[in-house]
Amino acid sequence: MSGMVLAPATAHAACPIELAVYGDGQSGSEIDFTPTGTSATVTNSFRVILDNNVVLNGIVMWNEGVSRPNGTLMYKCPEGDTTGAELAACTLWNGVIYTSDDKGSIGFLPAQGVEAPKTLILPDLGPVLHQSTAHGGGGFSKVPSDVFTLKGCQE
Repeated sequence: MSGMVLAPATAHAACPIELAVYGDGQSGSEIDFTPTGTSATVTNSFRVILDNNVVLNGIVMWNEGVSRPNGTLMYKCPEGDTTGAELAACTLWNGVIYTSDDKGSIGFLPAQGVEAPKTLILPDLGPVLHQSTAHGGGGFSKVPSDVFTLKGCQE
């Protein structure tokens, strides 16, 4: 990319959350974040890549009131205008996304432009996906845990 300034290499170069890649040691699943663009409501976009080439599309929106990063994972949602019932039918997981640092301090998933946290925690992800329509049959077979660790940064 032109105009990109590279910081001097340090022991652990900073990676913005929108380019972070996380992995789950239990199943080999990955979470890849992507830039969200200019959405007024979506603060993060990501994909969960499971075995058998199953890809779940995720978004994060901060809810109002008690402000928290509410993540949603969807599978094979219809394109274009969709009804609430159609979205509910293709939504596999919904919950707050937590983070943890090297010292074990727990926080919330940051919006774009912030350094990627070391660990992501998606409560009940594994059990919910195990019960989902995407598990078994022609879907994925290895159920991820609820904890993903930073693996790297996309270029």
